[in-house]
Amino acid sequence: MASITTSHSPSLSVTLHSKLTAVSSEPTGSGKTHHELSALDRAMAQHTLHMVFYYRDQDELFGLYDLDSWRESLSTVLTMYPTMTGRLLLEQGHDGNWQVRCNDAGVRVVKGSVDGTLSEWLNSATASQEKLLASWNHMPIDPTTWSPFRIQVSNFKEGGVAIGISCSHMLADLTCLASFIKSWTLVHRNLPITNPPSFTPLPFSPSPQPLSNGHAKPPPPQQAKDMANATFKFSSSTMQQCLSNIHDICPNATPFDFLCALFWTRISHLKPLKNNDQTHSLSICIDFRKKLLKEPIPFGYFGNALHFTMLSLEGEDLGSVVSAVNRHLAGIEEEEIRCAIERLGSSNRCMYGEELTCVCMESLPYEAKFSDNEKPVHVSCHVGNVAGKGLIMVMPSCEEGLARTVTVMLPHEELAELIKDEAILQLDPTTLLSDI
Repeated sequence: MASITTSHSPSLSVTLHSKLTAVSSEPTGSGKTHHELSALDRAMAQHTLHMVFYYRDQDELFGLYDLDSWRESLSTVLTMYPTMTGRLLLEQGHDGNWQVRCNDAGVRVVKGSVDGTLSEWLNSATASQEKLLASWNHMPIDPTTWSPFRIQVSNFKEGGVAIGISCSHMLADLTCLASFIKSWTLVHRNLPITNPPSFTPLPFSPSPQPLSNGHAKPPPPQQAKDMANATFKFSSSTMQQCLSNIHDICPNATPFDFLCALFWTRISHLKPLKNNDQTHSLSICIDFRKKLLKEPIPFGYFGNALHFTMLSLEGEDLGSVVSAVNRHLAGIEEEEIRCAIERLGSSNRCMYGEELTCVCMESLPYEAKFSDNEKPVHVSCHVGNVAGKGLIMVMPSCEEGLARTVTVMLPHEELAELIKDEAILQLDPTTLLSDI
């Protein structure tokens, strides 16, 4: 396969060596098992998901794919995830909605290498270049042979590996991908899986609506033009001080509350007002597994379990916005989630970025270790086809504790201003994988 040379750092290139198919070690059975997508799954049709886990790989577990023990553990764990090795198809009948045929067709695996060290990559690569570590092919007209999940394993010079995983958002959310990687690491270490996958349908999901205009296939993702990404890492001690500073205003504030409010207020200053309206709106995306529902769904639920809730405020000081975010999230109840899902129907609307969107990724597992003493040094998360208002993603950092990582996608000119914002810079973040 061809070598792809990055444009911002000519010394760094990614070469794709081979593409294989990983199958489960035990077949599902007849190949006639079908998994119907929920209304929430179908609402994600325009989007893709991409995660990259970076390891120093000090035990040199990831060498030539054909010889490595992780190939065996991957096949073993895929046995527990039949929808990952299945293929999308349309139901027969008038509805014509999507389902997954669990036919053990396998997951595409790409093997690659980076012409640079892991440190060089994290210090100088851009977010655009990082996409080369999570290869993806969009859904073709006939998806029956198309793998909706892809894994890429890329080795760095002098040690280190990046494990990229991508999928159609219709089949999973970021919690699913992170949980799968953790399950893979546990199987690799011969340990029991802590949150086995569950495919029990959501307790509430409206009946599928016929796809409009005869369009069976979701439209190809069209990323808003001139969008750029940057990642900010905040230390645990910094976050502790930030929460201490606003304790009197919001004693129960979390790192997410603070960072959501901080980036929302700073980005709001960059966006033009509409008709002198001082109101700013934020769509907050949270995971409702194991909480918010009277009968919680398991953390291992494999599918979309996301709730998008809107918060609007006029210009306020940071502490007041932190408190407003905290109160808003604490006030979410099951009925709000149920009504939001029922309103989705079969719409192909963009779920991210039509309003500035902030995603809470507190479930990210930095304990995903392929060896006993080596956790990831960094994890990146990206959503494909984000609309022009932008996206903020808040997740734990490898430092653990209160440390957090924030990845921002905005129009290029807005991000160029944001990375110079004094209110953010005074918190001394480490910036990496920036397109600016």
